Amino acid sequence: MGSTFSVLDVGCGNGRLGVFLRDHLPNLRYHGMDNSPALLDHARAALPEGRFEERDIVEHPPESGAYDLVALFGVLHHIPGADRRVELLRALADRVAPGGLLVFAAWRFYEFERFRDRIAAWDTLPDAATLQIEPSDYLLDWRRGERALRYCHYVDDAEHARLIAVTGLAPIADYRADGFTGTVNRYTVLKNVKLDEKSNG
Repeated sequence: MGSTFSVLDVGCGNGRLGVFLRDHLPNLRYHGMDNSPALLDHARAALPEGRFEERDIVEHPPESGAYDLVALFGVLHHIPGADRRVELLRALADRVAPGGLLVFAAWRFYEFERFRDRIAAWDTLPDAATLQIEPSDYLLDWRRGERALRYCHYVDDAEHARLIAVTGLAPIADYRADGFTGTVNRYTVLKNVKLDEKSNG
């Protein structure tokens, strides 16, 4: 019996990451949170041994617990406001145990023509004049034949670097993966090196 490996999956959706980790890691302690009750129902069915929590992670980021791995996948592009993105990354960094990892992904949709072709004008929204739209904020039309607009923010290299910096954690890996080119998402792996510093000091 090995020690427990604890995971906080922020914006867990249907629990896909948790299922993958369960199948590859013994003694997994998984905590998933999302604001969609329907997706959480799917996650609980797929991973009944996990702990799931309905939570608005933007307004109420996790404020307690220490985890070996904190994951933020498929979430950043849905969060409006640079300050909110910064505060979320800071809050998640605080949940990483000494020696643990924070891994986050940024969807780099704007770099691909197939996604840029879906961009709709902001003035198509009736309340567009009241919105606080920032650079690299976009509306993407996500259905064919029927209009379905989604807010998406493009995290460029400069913003990505700022998000890394505010965590105070040490970058140990950075790479691109996924999608039709294998490069649609940028992943960054950060480590809480406090344990290492303590053991070396």
